[in-house]
Amino acid sequence: MVLLLSALGAGLAVLVAELGAVAVVVARARATAAADAAALAAVTERGDGRTVAREFAAANGAQLVSFTRDGGEVLVVVRVGRARATARAVAVLCGPGDPCGRFSGP
Repeated sequence: MVLLLSALGAGLAVLVAELGAVAVVVARARATAAADAAALAAVTERGDGRTVAREFAAANGAQLVSFTRDGGEVLVVVRVGRARATARAVAVLCGPGDPCGRFSGP
């Protein structure tokens, strides 16, 4: 009987650990999606973009931790629980005759 209870306890401990690991993976994925959405929304905004980045992060279950805009580039950091994610978006401005969407760099 003691052996059975020990085995059940060990199995329950493994299950709890696995569920915790799954929760961390889910939080990281949510944070990544929220950061991407916030950065893309902010880079297309005519103004500062901070407000729309905060709104998109919140709509995706995250909190905006930091926001930086430098011309046509936006960098955001968001948090979901303990998971943090960073995303960068760059606006490619097209002029008449420019090959829109083509740019060099990483």
